[in-house]
Amino acid sequence: MTKSENFYREIAPLSSEDSFLVFDRIKDSFDFPVHYHPEFEINFILNAKGVKRVVGDHIDEIGEIELVLIGPNLYHGWQLHKCKSEKVHEITIQFHNDLFPEKLLSRRILAPINEMFNRSIHGILFSEKTAQDLMPRLIKLSKMDGMDYFLEITSILYDLAISRNQQLLSSYTVDYDKFEDYDKMKIIYEYVQENFSEKITLEDISKIANMSTISFNRFIKKRTGKTLVNYLNEIRIGYAARWLVENDMSISEVAYKSGFNNIANFNRTFKSIKKCTPSQYKEEFFGVKRIL
Repeated sequence: MTKSENFYREIAPLSSEDSFLVFDRIKDSFDFPVHYHPEFEINFILNAKGVKRVVGDHIDEIGEIELVLIGPNLYHGWQLHKCKSEKVHEITIQFHNDLFPEKLLSRRILAPINEMFNRSIHGILFSEKTAQDLMPRLIKLSKMDGMDYFLEITSILYDLAISRNQQLLSSYTVDYDKFEDYDKMKIIYEYVQENFSEKITLEDISKIANMSTISFNRFIKKRTGKTLVNYLNEIRIGYAARWLVENDMSISEVAYKSGFNNIANFNRTFKSIKKCTPSQYKEEFFGVKRIL
C-alpha cells in the first residue's frame, strides 16, 4: 500500500491473469484507512448499522444492509463509527478497470453495464431492496469457481446496472474521460470544470453546447436530473468540500474560490447539498481522517 496526499493507494492482490477477486468475511471492526485503487470495487455490508461510509466528498451512516459500487481511483472507506455489531458480514469484489474492453462494452447487450461503469466515477449506492435481492447470490460467490464464477459475477453486474433507485454518492470525480454522454456532456462538463469559479449563464453554456437555451435546459435535465443552477451548485460545493478538508483556507475563502459571491448563499447551498454546515463538514471529515 502506498500513500498519496491524505489517502492511501491500495495495491489490490489481483494479478493480470485474474478476472475477479472476492473477499467474504465476518468481522467486528473496520480498520482499513480511506484509500483508492484503479480497480472497480463492489462492497456488500450486512449487520453494520451506524458504520460511517466515505466515498469521495460524501459521508453518511449506513443502515443494516449496504451495496455500493466504487469506480476506479475514487477514494473510499468504511469506519466503525457508531456500529455496535461484532458480526459484520462484508463481501468485497474487485476487478480490473479494463476487464471489459471498450469494444465489448459498446455492444448493445452490455449498454446498461457500460452506463453503470460511467456513473461509478461518483460511487453508486444501490437500494436496500436490490441489496436484499442479490444477497443470496453474493454470499454464494466465494464457493464458486471457473466459468460459473465469472458468469455469475457478470450477471450480478447486469442486474445491478438495471436495478431501480440507484443513488450517486460523490459530487467529486477523478476520471473525467469516462463521463457518460461523452460528446456534448463532456464539453459541458469540461467547460464547467474550467469556469465554475466564475459566473456561468444559461446563454453562455448553451452556446458552448451549440444548443438553444430551451434545448439545453431539456438536455441537462435529462442527462443529470438537475437544472443548470443545481448542477453548477453541486460541482461548486463538491470542490468546496474538498478544499475545506485538504487546505487551511477559511470558509469565506473557500466560498469565493468555488464561485459564490455571497457567504450566506454559500452556507445555505452547502447545507442543502451536504446536510450540514461547512464548519460541521470540516469537523466531521477531519474526525474521519484522525480515525485513520
